[in-house]
Amino acid sequence: MSDPAPLDRTRRREAATTLLLARIVYAFNWYNIGGLSVPLAATIGVTTFEFGVVLGAFLIGAGLFQVPAGLAALRWGNRATSLFALVLMGGFSLASAFSPNWIVLAAFRFGAGAGAAFFFAPALGLIASYYPSGSRGPIIGLYNSGFSIGSGIGLFGGALIGASYGWPLALAVGGIGLLVMAAIGPFTLPRGAGRVALPSFRRLWNDAAAPIFRSRSIWALALAVSGLWAAYYVAAQYFIAFASAVHPGWSVAVAAAVPVVMIILEVPGGPIGGWIGERAVSMRLVLLVWGVVSAVGIFAIPLLGLPGLLALFGFLGFADGVVFAVLYLIPSYLPESRGETLALGLAFVNSIQIFLGSLLAIVFGYIAGMWGYEAAWWFAGVIALAPLPLLAWVSGRGGDATYVRARARGPRGVRAPSRPM
Repeated sequence: MSDPAPLDRTRRREAATTLLLARIVYAFNWYNIGGLSVPLAATIGVTTFEFGVVLGAFLIGAGLFQVPAGLAALRWGNRATSLFALVLMGGFSLASAFSPNWIVLAAFRFGAGAGAAFFFAPALGLIASYYPSGSRGPIIGLYNSGFSIGSGIGLFGGALIGASYGWPLALAVGGIGLLVMAAIGPFTLPRGAGRVALPSFRRLWNDAAAPIFRSRSIWALALAVSGLWAAYYVAAQYFIAFASAVHPGWSVAVAAAVPVVMIILEVPGGPIGGWIGERAVSMRLVLLVWGVVSAVGIFAIPLLGLPGLLALFGFLGFADGVVFAVLYLIPSYLPESRGETLALGLAFVNSIQIFLGSLLAIVFGYIAGMWGYEAAWWFAGVIALAPLPLLAWVSGRGGDATYVRARARGPRGVRAPSRPM
């Protein structure tokens, strides 16, 4: 990424603050529906399986449009694409508050997911473009911590708003927040930053997309960790529904506190995971070890009481941060996804994982409805564990001489997102 024209400190902080707030509200709209399974069931009769379809619809939208979002950012610029995303996601999120049944709700959540796809990579590229090389790390780290902050507020706040005032308000608040940020953005985000001059889609394909789509390493990396992505997601989104069925004596606040602990501990897990990854002999080994231990933790969810679950979800949150910091650090060293094409490479990895995660969310809900949550958690653990051997197909960071030489020539201080969504 080339450096933009210099911005004065005031404008730079103003732009960064806008994107950080947008990131928080964006994450709120990912997770606010996770605490609404009970009011949805009580008002429009949403079953456990149908709730899984609603969750999965959002993920399908987010997964399908990751790569188009990366191409749009290369073609029209990060600023325009990010503002478009806020309007698209905000409009569908607000509309979802008026859903008369679960089918319409799923359709609106699909649209909101598409908007989410157009925000992540372009906004990350935009905030990086406002800071010169050597000073981007702290602001990118702060920006990505905004996702965990917004996720925690969305899950906990959405559950409380839904229980007290109804699920439509919990969804409407998030949509309105995104539209407000879309209205503020044109006045606080300078024009021209983050734009890459590629004049045609043919050149986009030849110079950026084709090498990434053909990369064995990127495919293997995305598929190997897709089960973990899905398991972490259902652990956060389904836990309140699980607690209401298995632990009916718990209040909504107590049930919501467990996954919120998980989300909070993603924040330190991200930078620590990046630090571990940069210094490890093999990043693949780091992913494998943390992935296996996380899968074991997923298996244990139906076996523990409240103290054990709080401790377990704290660990899963930290592990989540570590895994995804390392996961998104690896593409920054692969020749096909370094430099200006890194955002597209991350979008492609994210697309595969979100799409497969949407399928797990639906299947998880079906299994929970048919055979109970214990079987569903065991299924999630198997899915988290089974694809990990595909890490063997990822080239580069096995401690070999080729990687060491490439790292010596490459940029230092590359900081991966703690959890790009």
